[in-house]
Amino acid sequence: MSTAPTKSAMQSAKMKKDESFLGKLGGTLARKKKSKEVSDLQEEGKNAIISSMQPSCAELLPEDTLLEENAERSILDPSSRDNDKFKDLQKVLIDWINNELVEERIIVKDLEEDLYDGQVLQKLFEKLSQRKLNVAEVTQSEIGQKQKLQTVLEAVNDVLRPEGWSIEWGVDSIHSKNLVAIVYLLVALAMHFQGPVRLPEHVSVQVVVVKKKEGILQTARVTKELTTTTEMMMGRFERDAFDTLLDHAPDKLNVVKTSLITFVNKHLNKLNLEVTELDSQFADGVYLVLLMGLLEDYFVPLYNFYLTPESFEQKVHNVAFSFELMQDGGLKKPKARPEDVVNLNLKSTLRVLYNLFTNYKNAE
Repeated sequence: MSTAPTKSAMQSAKMKKDESFLGKLGGTLARKKKSKEVSDLQEEGKNAIISSMQPSCAELLPEDTLLEENAERSILDPSSRDNDKFKDLQKVLIDWINNELVEERIIVKDLEEDLYDGQVLQKLFEKLSQRKLNVAEVTQSEIGQKQKLQTVLEAVNDVLRPEGWSIEWGVDSIHSKNLVAIVYLLVALAMHFQGPVRLPEHVSVQVVVVKKKEGILQTARVTKELTTTTEMMMGRFERDAFDTLLDHAPDKLNVVKTSLITFVNKHLNKLNLEVTELDSQFADGVYLVLLMGLLEDYFVPLYNFYLTPESFEQKVHNVAFSFELMQDGGLKKPKARPEDVVNLNLKSTLRVLYNLFTNYKNAE
């Protein structure tokens, strides 16, 4: 006795038939590479990236997957975005930018949202380099923003490339709010122009690099090193006689230190002050300020600096103020950072004092 197929059985058979048909169709399209729908391409890209970024895919954007042949895009791994050292680095850079641009009344709160259009980067580079760029002041269109970025980055690269910097940024990466590219750029600027900042050491992030090759999206996880040690970062531009002295002729160091002590005491003795330890006695900036007043023969008002500094910030203020006095006296900007002098970095202190010695050795 035959029985008519049930409704559920008929639906199941139809679904299997449809699945079989779609499977064959999908296979045919794959073999002939005729995937034409944008939505399909996006889905393919998302799946490829998701597999390498589990458990989170919160950073994915459609443009991350729609790539031209041989083009690539890097995406910050969500775990790196939440890394405390990476957050600290961003905060230091934001504070530095805001301090540099305080006269412009510019306040940066978010590196991705505030720097992508080139406006802040333009003002920052102009302040640091003391040169004016020929760009429109304000532009809202994407084309205008990219044109401004092009001009700004060309000027930046002209300054940084001869110093050996690897250019890890571009118009498209900055404008697309690629945080890693933006941070790379700011770190390079801070180091080159010797910004009064102390960057966190050994900051690295993980990025997923997506590349299209022969129509197929390929992904790879890469570690990007944003900062190294302070000594290495500053040494990039500060290899000089003192590096050679400390590295290869440490026996002559005491001779140099004795000469500098004799020089500074010749002047500080006028105030009944005496230095015996170069390594530590200039770290709070007080002697540097007083020394500049003696060398230039003027009285430094006490309200301009902290006579008995207690905090790190107060000491940095004093050293930075002494640097300003040096520049007012016609000296070049010291090759040291105030923070390094305060942190008892001997080479930084020697550089500052030797600069004074070469310029005032004949002063009475």
